[in-house]
Amino acid sequence: MAIAHFPLKLVARRMIAPTVAHLSFERDDGQPLPCIPGQFIQIHFDYADGSAARRSYSIAVGRALDAPADGRVDIAVSYVPGGAATALFEALDIGATLNASGPFGRFCLYPNDANRRYLLIGTGTGITPYRAMLSQLAQQMTQRGVEVALLQGARTPEELLYGDEFRAFAETHPGFRYFPCLSRELPAEGSAHAHADVRHGYVQNVLPELAPDPANDIAYLCGNPDMVDANFEALKEIGLPVPMIRREKYVSNK
Repeated sequence: MAIAHFPLKLVARRMIAPTVAHLSFERDDGQPLPCIPGQFIQIHFDYADGSAARRSYSIAVGRALDAPADGRVDIAVSYVPGGAATALFEALDIGATLNASGPFGRFCLYPNDANRRYLLIGTGTGITPYRAMLSQLAQQMTQRGVEVALLQGARTPEELLYGDEFRAFAETHPGFRYFPCLSRELPAEGSAHAHADVRHGYVQNVLPELAPDPANDIAYLCGNPDMVDANFEALKEIGLPVPMIRREKYVSNK
């Protein structure tokens, strides 16, 4: 079965880290894009030699499950020096269009989940699916009292993608805790990034503090493959059943 393609028009661009852009698109054919938070799209383009290329990007905009679908698509794009996709996005003017397909993927919250807590772990642009899930998580916290812990790994405070949004969400949702895990540089005391749940180290070093519970937790891992593998092994050793550890690896593409 052929994959349906559609045009996406760039409507806004902003930098959310020194090398990461948040790009906002709308379908240019007037159609909605029904999707489940956590899914991704593919962008199709040609290399300089004319050969076909594609890149996958998680959809960063989320909506409640009962909200009608629209044509909005937000993605986070890492700019890689010399990268073909980077050149494509950097040269894209507001109002220009790209060829896309999707949505794809099953890295989503499941409607029959009966867990008491979600452990969401991400690094780099692998944090994007969790931004899309916030409205759905808010519903689950209200409807069935689920708790959520989000561990976001980065080197410095400036690389915490959507960190301000996650912290604001935590401040208004008591069942949600946000743990920025910084491997190189902690925020300065009194700065906007400083708060009690900031941790020094990699996400896998901070994970034991949360005491993962095999009987009540479901874990999501997204981002750098080494990080995903390390946390997957750690959670298995603790006793989480493999079906309760949901993974999506982000391989860096130029």
